[in-house]
Amino acid sequence: MIPGTTPERTLSNAPPIVPLTYHGSADNEKPHSLYRDIESTGLPDQEVSYPEGGRGWLVVFGSFCGMLAALGLMNSIGIYQAYVATHQLSDYSESQISWIFSVYSFLSFFCGVQIGPYFDAKGPRLLVAVGSVLLVACTQLLGICTKYWHFMLCFGVLGGTGTSLIFTPAVSSISHWFLARRGNATGVAATGGAVGGVIFPLMLQNLFPKVGWEWATRIQGFIYIGLLLMANLFIRSRLPPKPGGSVLPDFRIFRDVPFALTTVGVFFAEWGLFVPISYLTSYALSSGAFSTTFAYQLIAIFNAGSIIGRWAPGYLADKAGRVNLMIVCLVLCALSSMALWLPATILSASGGSSDSTILGLTIAFAILFGFGSGSNISLTPVCVGQLCLTEEYGRYYSTCYTIVSLGTLTGLPIAGALLEACDGKYWGLVLFTGLCYIISYVAFSWVRVMKQGWGLTKVY
Repeated sequence: MIPGTTPERTLSNAPPIVPLTYHGSADNEKPHSLYRDIESTGLPDQEVSYPEGGRGWLVVFGSFCGMLAALGLMNSIGIYQAYVATHQLSDYSESQISWIFSVYSFLSFFCGVQIGPYFDAKGPRLLVAVGSVLLVACTQLLGICTKYWHFMLCFGVLGGTGTSLIFTPAVSSISHWFLARRGNATGVAATGGAVGGVIFPLMLQNLFPKVGWEWATRIQGFIYIGLLLMANLFIRSRLPPKPGGSVLPDFRIFRDVPFALTTVGVFFAEWGLFVPISYLTSYALSSGAFSTTFAYQLIAIFNAGSIIGRWAPGYLADKAGRVNLMIVCLVLCALSSMALWLPATILSASGGSSDSTILGLTIAFAILFGFGSGSNISLTPVCVGQLCLTEEYGRYYSTCYTIVSLGTLTGLPIAGALLEACDGKYWGLVLFTGLCYIISYVAFSWVRVMKQGWGLTKVY
């Protein structure tokens, strides 16, 4: 038996476990959310520790595989959007096409309204199984889509729902096995989405000219079968169901000002995040500074930076503070947008600069923004987790993303409208991205000040 863990039992006969006390956190103060009144549970006065490893790493592996498939699809939407905009949907505007991918992003998060509370009550097994079927069906059917409504139903609705059914339990299950090392464990699992964002764009870029759209997307679906099999085998919950809870999110928790501000911060971060994911390849193609091959590879470079950005902040956050690291990453996203991508779009619009300058600025942006935005996936769950009981985590997270999903629904159409309003120049949507991250930075900084004051050395 690993020191500091409970004796191993099967999930079916495990006794009720409630996180009553917590030892070994890197935080200076023990969050109130880690304690629960004994009388309210009816359980004996006993201390229960988190495994912090052991079987928990199998859960992390299963979550990694699930996110590699689900978020790999999400992180590849720039490739899909650039391709269909010049092939099947060439008669539609960028703003119209972006609605397909914004509906996908919206459902990926909004479906957590029901998925999070269901996870709290029943666990992850059925959710992951149904999500796996939907994602595989999406990738197999995508190849025969030819009309706008085909893509909307197949990618937007089917893919978005399947992604949510995988993503929500994959993130939430980790919180049942880790506490002191939760940021590190979540970061490791979240790198799966970034790895998928590197592998699948490069794979699709090579397959499109060789086997065509139909078989390229089918091959991606075959890979998903193996990945999602691992997710179904290893994603498991550990804590007992939350008794007597409603299946709906509880919006009364927004009375908690730090949680409300955290939701605002996540909203604006996600509002800006999907703009470069979706439009970076399109911008590179239109700038004239990139070859077609390199333009498609740019999203892979973006996601390569995100691999490190999802793991490293999560690992450091357990020592330096989750919100602290989130703030640092938000600053990096804002600065890279304003100081690198914005000048590149202005130079490409003016036509008065060398291609090498535009290329260098854009590549630097892709790497740095990819690194900084990786925290949106790995740190957001643990920042929300600091504000609630572990067994209520699914409800808090889904309530937060009920609001955040509205940003993912509207962000891409707004960016498309800005692109049209600026006569096809990209500086407007880049400015929108930078401002979103500045507002997100202000919101998270406010949370930190409320919890820890103005001291720069305090861990939170």
